[in-house]
Amino acid sequence: MEKIDRTLTPEGPDSEVRVPTGISGLDDVLCGGFPGGHFYLIEGDPGAGKTTLGMQFLMEGRSRGEKGLYVTLSESKRELRAIARSHGWSLDGIDIFELSDIEDRLKPERQYTVFHPAEIELNETTKRILDEVDRLQPARVVFDSLSELRLLAREDLRYRRQILALKQYFSARDCTVLLLDDCTGAKGGESSLQSISHGVLFLERLNIDYGVPRRRLSVVKMRGAEFREGFHDFAIRRGGLTVYPRLVAAEHPAAMGTETAASGVAELDTLLGGGLARGSSALLMGPAGAGKSTLISQYAAAEAGRGGKVACYIYEETRGTFLARSRSLGIDLLPYIESGTIHLQQVDPAEMSPDEFAWGVRKAVEAGTRMIVIDSLNGYLNAMPTERHLLIQMHELLTYLAQQGVLTLLTVAQHGILGGMLQVPVEVSYLADAVIMLRFFEAAGEVRQAISVVKKRHGQHERTIRELAFSSQGIRIGEPLAAFHGVLTGTPLFGGAEGSLLQDVAEG
Repeated sequence: MEKIDRTLTPEGPDSEVRVPTGISGLDDVLCGGFPGGHFYLIEGDPGAGKTTLGMQFLMEGRSRGEKGLYVTLSESKRELRAIARSHGWSLDGIDIFELSDIEDRLKPERQYTVFHPAEIELNETTKRILDEVDRLQPARVVFDSLSELRLLAREDLRYRRQILALKQYFSARDCTVLLLDDCTGAKGGESSLQSISHGVLFLERLNIDYGVPRRRLSVVKMRGAEFREGFHDFAIRRGGLTVYPRLVAAEHPAAMGTETAASGVAELDTLLGGGLARGSSALLMGPAGAGKSTLISQYAAAEAGRGGKVACYIYEETRGTFLARSRSLGIDLLPYIESGTIHLQQVDPAEMSPDEFAWGVRKAVEAGTRMIVIDSLNGYLNAMPTERHLLIQMHELLTYLAQQGVLTLLTVAQHGILGGMLQVPVEVSYLADAVIMLRFFEAAGEVRQAISVVKKRHGQHERTIRELAFSSQGIRIGEPLAAFHGVLTGTPLFGGAEGSLLQDVAEG
């Protein structure tokens, strides 16, 4: 699959070698990693993931045969090793220098009278750190956290000078340094510290009304280096940070094809002018119970039957309900799921951010998936009401899928069931290349279903309205209902002969 490679590689004597972080998504954001041999500030709220990031950075260096030093100014070695064990890690081979010797500072001989304690303690602390660096000669160093140095300095000017001294010291060594700062106790010195650093990474923890907190990061600056701007979601789970870079469709161009995908129902393909084009998106709209999920099940089964991979993301039904309903209508998806041709994922929106969802879809496409199903957009949009610009994110995702030649099927449930113009919770029809409308209508004292295609950008389609029916033998679509009227008023009625409607199929 062709895509733009944004990773920078050395091309001359002035090119900087990138230092990978050990977090693939973060390396993607940084276009390969941190430019080596510089000072970097990692800012964030308590609990944002700074310590975990620092550990992964040093473990990546260990795997590459590089010496690493973790300078802990507040936590003990025991606490750090406990954090590592919670992720299934071992810090063996990484030097840990601990400065949390509070009891030693409380000894009577350490109670200074002539000099301010801050001047003595800060200088002694810095000297002990530099002596350890001279002894070990590490290639990677993590300071966790700067809050202790800030408290020892007492004043912003003294604090800034101390950080500048550290920067000058490390600038003479081929060493990449991460400074972790939770900004607690800061009085406005953060901006000056950002100006000192070669790069600044900000980690944010956002509490929402329901579900797990959202975490996201952004690169505030990176001198003389390319990086991916904007906010990028990430999660902390066992095994460390997982970063989900913001999807930029323009970075993934691909050749467009003209192939169409059939549904396996001849009448439906006729209604669509032969089928749906690869690299397009189709939106199925209609009230609850009109048959949207059944139609996408049919498309998924037809694609899997041709050997194409399908990824289905369901929000509103459980996995068991989705499979049982499809099977009752003659569409058995289980064999395809067991063979790996269909990937069926029940999405818990309270646990998943939009960027994480888009990242999962992207990985499925890179693994060869030819069809993506999202059922439904109501669940996607309504379950994440605190997220802004979701429609822009959806537009970017659909553009990416189109460029990869993937057929995307989406459903959206309209408010209400019968009577009046049915409203959608958010206008999304402009995003789709094709719009398939499902409706209930009344005829001969019965409530029946109808289907029509109201939009298709790729090729011709029928403008007729046909009856739609479901049974254990599958999906049936009738002849055009010439006597059908009232669609635009929101109350479809059929005034033709009863014999022109689909008849019940005997259950066998």
